[in-house]
Amino acid sequence: MAMSDSMIEREFHPPVPALSAGLRCKCPRCGHGRLFRGYLELERECEVCRLDYGCADAGDGPAVFVILIAGFLICAGALTTEILYSPPYWLQALIWLPLTIILPLALLRPLKATMVALQYKHKAAEGKICN
Repeated sequence: MAMSDSMIEREFHPPVPALSAGLRCKCPRCGHGRLFRGYLELERECEVCRLDYGCADAGDGPAVFVILIAGFLICAGALTTEILYSPPYWLQALIWLPLTIILPLALLRPLKATMVALQYKHKAAEGKICN
């Protein structure tokens, strides 16, 4: 019985959980190679398994999730702090303005990697199937 391409693929590269690969910013196929060249720029291919990242495009999805998650956390934190402690406005600004910059920057890269990993897992692409 001949082995199909997908059977060969699974033998050489066992499935990697998309969330695990995404949060570690690693290759969605092997889970070892780097996914990013710069802060948000993807490598051309994985240096370990040679997966081509050319068809990976997370689009605006990560930015939307960053806005929703960071916005909720910062607004809820600022509101809770105001209600419970009523600190002066300068202290509120001192706490929440840096977090408004740091939290989205910290979330953007792993969320983009997770979107790419999910795209690979589900073989999603614009108008075609990625292999």
